This record gives sequence, C-alpha cells and structure tokens, in this order.
Amino acid sequence: MRDTMSKGKLWTARIMSGLVILFMLFDSIMKFVKPAPVVEGTLELGYSEHHIVVIGALGLLSTLFYLIPRTTFFGAVLLTGYFGGVIATHIRMDAPLFTHTLFPVYLAVLMWGGIWLRHEKVRKLVPFAKSEG
Repeated sequence: MRDTMSKGKLWTARIMSGLVILFMLFDSIMKFVKPAPVVEGTLELGYSEHHIVVIGALGLLSTLFYLIPRTTFFGAVLLTGYFGGVIATHIRMDAPLFTHTLFPVYLAVLMWGGIWLRHEKVRKLVPFAKSEG
C-alpha cells in the first residue's frame, strides 16, 4: 500500500534523499579514482592509502541500498553507521565542529527526514507532529 502524500511533501523528500545520494555517490566514486586531494585527506585523517578503496566501497554499497526502494531502510541504517565513523574520526582529529564534525549529522538528518516524509510508518514511529485523534 502506497502512502498518500502531497506533491510538495513528495518532492521535498526526493530532494532531501537525492542530495544525500548524490553526495555519497560522488564521495564514494572519488575514493575509487583516488585523486591527490582524496589521498592526502585520507592520510591526514590517520588512515592508510590502502583503506581508501575499502571506505569507498562501504559508502557506495550503503548508498546503493539506500537508493533502492525495497532496501531503503537497510541502507539508511548502514549509512547511519558510516556517518558515525566519520563523526568519530573528525572528533579524534579535533576537526572544526560545524563544517566537518557535524556534516555527517546534516546528511543523516536529510536522509532520515526524506524517509520520514515518504513513509507513514516512520511518521507514526517518530511523531514530530501532534496526532489527530
């Protein structure tokens, strides 16, 4: 059964999810291409160069699961874990709070917000609005 929702809500959800998907696809693909700034950034974060492809594969796989409607929730859970690792890394490196450390939180809010807007079951589970009834 499909959730009934306004076109505005649907498009807002699509844009929120799309931003996360586009960013994560770009980030993951760059880890396979390994341009100099990606390698340098990874080394600065304390990871070895051979970790780059593994990190990219984990991000890409999680994003693909999120992209597929039947596995969206599974992908969101995997991405939440991935984002947690990013946050932990930035905290360990004492990176700037709002631009680096919290960036994965912004992505997670967009990701879960898109799911919340699209799926009535999630809205019932996490009721931000007052219940009618």
